[in-house]
Amino acid sequence: MTQNEFSTQASVLAPFLKSYALNFTRDAEDANDLVQDTLVKAIRYYQQFEMGSNLKGWLFTIMKNTFINDYRRRVKTNALIVQDDEISSANLSNSATRNDAEGNFIMKDIKAAIDSLPEVYAVPFVRFFEGYKYHEIAEDLNIPIGTVKTRIHVARGLLKNYLVTYAKYDYKKGQA
Repeated sequence: MTQNEFSTQASVLAPFLKSYALNFTRDAEDANDLVQDTLVKAIRYYQQFEMGSNLKGWLFTIMKNTFINDYRRRVKTNALIVQDDEISSANLSNSATRNDAEGNFIMKDIKAAIDSLPEVYAVPFVRFFEGYKYHEIAEDLNIPIGTVKTRIHVARGLLKNYLVTYAKYDYKKGQA
């Protein structure tokens, strides 16, 4: 079986994969991401699939393992973040007053950068920043989800360009 033939057969099973993924993620966007990751891995390793065996079962196993690995990675990352937060909280209290003015200056620039965005990019970006999911933003604004993703991507690029001086500034040395 060629990779294209395998890809076609695997893609036919995508609706089954999506319903299985929803059992894990409980979110349509995350389920779509999981299906996509599963299909990418399956196509990458299609030669390991044994002809005559159950393709759907093989794909479900890849999906389950992908979900478990991603979950473990997220838990590990969150644990590291908590440890970093605990370690840095002691340093934070010592430097809070020293960095307060600098922090206010930076926040004013970030707010100005967001305010400078054209409304078509600012609205989806701010909603995403506030924690809304892509599909929620798309529904609220009555635009396709792909458009939401594009506008957020463009907004990030514009903000990077606007705030480029902070990217070049070395805070430890106090110079650009």
